[in-house]
Order: sequence, then structure tokens, then C-alpha cells
Amino acid sequence: MSGRSPPGEWRGVAWLLADIGLNVWALTIVKATGAELSAWQLVFLRAAVGLALMVPWIAWSRAEFRRARRPGLHLLRIALSAVTLTASFHAVARLPFALFTAMNFTRPLVMIAMAALFLAEPATPRRWAAALLGLAGVVVAVGPTATPDPALLAMAVTVLCGTGAIVVTRKLNDQPPVVLMTAYTAGLALATAGPALAAWRPVSADLWPVLLAVGLFAQGAQFCFLRAHRFATAGRLAIAGYAGFVLTTAIGWAVFGEWPAPAFWPGAAAILFAGWLARPVRGRGADR
Repeated sequence: MSGRSPPGEWRGVAWLLADIGLNVWALTIVKATGAELSAWQLVFLRAAVGLALMVPWIAWSRAEFRRARRPGLHLLRIALSAVTLTASFHAVARLPFALFTAMNFTRPLVMIAMAALFLAEPATPRRWAAALLGLAGVVVAVGPTATPDPALLAMAVTVLCGTGAIVVTRKLNDQPPVVLMTAYTAGLALATAGPALAAWRPVSADLWPVLLAVGLFAQGAQFCFLRAHRFATAGRLAIAGYAGFVLTTAIGWAVFGEWPAPAFWPGAAAILFAGWLARPVRGRGADR
């Protein structure tokens, strides 16, 4: 039998790579501007801009909202996402990009465990080994030195709540993308409006185009994210997500002057090998 992965799996990986690219650029902008605005304000503005950009799509696809259901799961996803984004925006503005990225790459381990518990997706020993190898590669490549910092706690919250939000999203992936994105974006705007207004700082005229770009990139990333989780398993996407490490390291060097240490290269090689090791294998003894 062929050892190739189903076409849908690779389609999901392609959507995930698009999500990573757009999201990393949005985070780069947030990192550059995060010291000027509060995290709550950034999340609110991101959601408000994104919702405004979605109005034509919402009007065109309004019939799709008849298929909306499971309001409890939508509310849970919104709550987890609001906490995740606020904690993430707080952390990325205060931590080195390399450390921020390295801590984010603990998500695959959490995702594989949650997928096994809540999504009935198998977490085989081979995939556990691949996840551990990929995580070890990230640690070697980044080599972060962490000191006690509230931003590190924010990153821990980001990882746990963000992974939980992914699990809930996969429970809702039978619903139209316009429903998922509208509920998510409108919910974020409503959930963060109060804290954002309480911590509001004036936005200069030259900052508005940057915030519009964040909203545009983030909405595009959210659409790609939903498509990725419609086509591919959480285990496959968890490992494929390691590709984002290469992109963030490159941007950290180009934009923030963070040149990778020599350990980056063997670490990156370990990440690529982990992605190969985690591929689904068909036939007798597959995925053991």
C-alpha cells in the first residue's frame, strides 16, 4: 500500500502555513507597537477592524447563519481566545521574539494530549516521540535564558488557553467559516471592549494604518486556520506548525536584529526531521 498521506492532509498543512505567515506578520507589528498600547486595547482594535472588514462577506453569506448552533461552545471559544490573544500580545511586546516563539512551541505537546482526550485522535508513541524531538529542536535552536517575569506567566496562559481554543474550534468545524469567524471576531470585540476602554491610550494618526494591517492579517490568518483544521488532523497540524519557528527566527533577525546562535542550525534540522517522523504511515505496524 502507498505510504502517502491523504490529499486533504496536505491541503490542511498548506492552509496552516498560510495562517502562520499572516499571523507572524501581525505579531511582528504588535511587538513593534505593543509598548504604546495596552494588550486589551490591541486585541479590541484587532477585532473591531477585522469585523469591519468582514461586513461585505457577512452580508453576502447571511443565509449561512441559519446553520449556526452550539452557542455554548462558541462562547467558550470566545472566552479562551480573548484570554489567549490578550496574554499573547502582552508577552510578545515584552519578551525576546526567540523566547516567545520557543514557549509557543510547547503547544504541540499540549495539543497532542488534548486531541487524544477530547477529539479521539490517536496519540501514538511515534507521534509523541516526534513532538518531543521537535520541541527539543526548538530548545536547542533558540537556547533561551529565562528570568522570572510576568510575561512568562502570560505565555503559559497563552499556551494552555490557546490550545484549548483549538480543541473547541475542532468541535465546531462542521459549521460554515463565516459563522465561526463572525462569532469569533464579534465576540472578541464585545469581550474586550470594557477592559480596552478602561486602559485606553490615544492612538496617533500614523499608527492607524499599522493597526488596520494587524486586523487584515489576523482575519486572513483566522480563515486559513479554520480551513487547516477542517482538512487535517490536529496531530499533523501540531507538527507542521513547527515551520513557523523558521519564519519567526528569520523575522527576528531581519526586523529586530536577533541573529540566531550557532545552535539554531542543528535545532532546525531536528525540527524538520520531527515533521518527517510524524507523518502518517499506512500499512501493518503504521504509526506505532
